[in-house]
Amino acid sequence: MTIAFGLLRRILNACLLLAIVVTLNFTLIHAAPGDPAEVIAGEMGGATAEILAEIRARYGLDQPFTVQLGAYFGRIIQGDFGYSFYFNEPVLSLILQRLPATLLLVSAALGLSVIVGVVMGVISARRPRHIFSHIVTAISLAGYSAPVFWTGLMLLLLFASLWPIFPTSGMSRVAASYGPFGYVLDVAHHLILPAATLAIVYVAQYSRLSRTAMIDALDADYVRTARAKGLGEGRVVFKHALRNALIPVVTVVGLQFGQLFAGAVLVETVYAWPGMGRLVYESILRRDYPTLLGVLFFSAVLVMAVNILTDLVYRLIDPRIRTGG
Repeated sequence: MTIAFGLLRRILNACLLLAIVVTLNFTLIHAAPGDPAEVIAGEMGGATAEILAEIRARYGLDQPFTVQLGAYFGRIIQGDFGYSFYFNEPVLSLILQRLPATLLLVSAALGLSVIVGVVMGVISARRPRHIFSHIVTAISLAGYSAPVFWTGLMLLLLFASLWPIFPTSGMSRVAASYGPFGYVLDVAHHLILPAATLAIVYVAQYSRLSRTAMIDALDADYVRTARAKGLGEGRVVFKHALRNALIPVVTVVGLQFGQLFAGAVLVETVYAWPGMGRLVYESILRRDYPTLLGVLFFSAVLVMAVNILTDLVYRLIDPRIRTGG
């Protein structure tokens, strides 16, 4: 009952926060310089003042700001995110087409960064003065310092020119003919470079974080007690120390999911990955307000959902933590 109440409270708080985020996004986007009507007219090769006025009336751009904001809230409550100025199709349809590719990229990068980072951190924590620990530190500093777009360009240069073993653009081969299993393998092959590019900076962070947390956990009294009872080193490390060392890692993963999602914009642009990141990039260039607002809305929902999931993972890692507290 306590868990259900705590979860319900977090969902209600998330709804309130989402309303605030929508209001801020709508305000900032409409305060930005530029006129979508002129962009649309430019795509048509130019237009007269009468046609510009007609375009503004068609998309409601001639209404006062408060009226536009109220109308937008009314539409999104009904699941209507408007019509794209540039793509000429419903925003919801555009997002649902691109969302699976972005979720695949972000999930692969997140899983890769957490697994590799924690493994590196645990190994280096067990022998903090060993040369491997110093190598992990050097890799962490290098990975954290390198911008995502620079890492992507370097991997493109390496695997497109010097060692061409991975595809460097797209999500699959357009002209290929294969069955479902072959398609999965092809997508996985295309996924390697974008996921690795997005994961590298987070591998660096999680390895350092898990190393520090693991060193503290291995020096704790309960670990010394477990060793005094004669438990094996593997059981001490993975059952007792690692569970507590994962708590700060899970916290940072939940907090950084929004950054990971934002990093996908650059990665998708570099690798021509057909996800929401490229949709954001194209919408910004074309002043496509409805599409940009829709993408930001779904991004906020995903980040909030991950934060709620993080609270539930806390309870799985450490039953002493109560999500309803």
